[in-house]
Amino acid sequence: MINIVVAKASNNVIGAKNDLIWHLPNDLKHFKNLTSGHPIIMGRKTFESLGRPLPNRTNIVITRDKNWNAEGIEVFNSLEKAIEFAKTIDETISIIGGGNIYKQAIEFTDILYITEVHHEFDGDTYFPEIDADDWEEIEREDFKKDEKHQYAYSFVTYKRA
Repeated sequence: MINIVVAKASNNVIGAKNDLIWHLPNDLKHFKNLTSGHPIIMGRKTFESLGRPLPNRTNIVITRDKNWNAEGIEVFNSLEKAIEFAKTIDETISIIGGGNIYKQAIEFTDILYITEVHHEFDGDTYFPEIDADDWEEIEREDFKKDEKHQYAYSFVTYKRA
């Protein structure tokens, strides 16, 4: 099963200048719970924004640069090859960004785990529009802003229709 895990603003912004725009501690915990123990696939810029391999996960990076590598990382030059490799490790695979990787992966994806941040932001990286004919919302959990979370947000799960 291939999942996309993403936090996106109301206007589909997911980042700016290769960084997250908001800090929602519960979203970070949610991300960890969804991805721990499974392979994660990301683009090179996403990996570089993390700065290190994420623990308890096989970290797979897609890059066009044939000479790029990093310690503790599996590197592939295409999404298809990365998915093929990830399937040898576990049946659950999470795509974790960035914008271009999400665009390529959405056609292969079974489940979308989306944290909807209820605010619009300026950014330079976007999550693709979700076609309502292709996806069915199956779960939603709403949260109000509080002392640790500057914005209201929802954890929303979609499955392919």
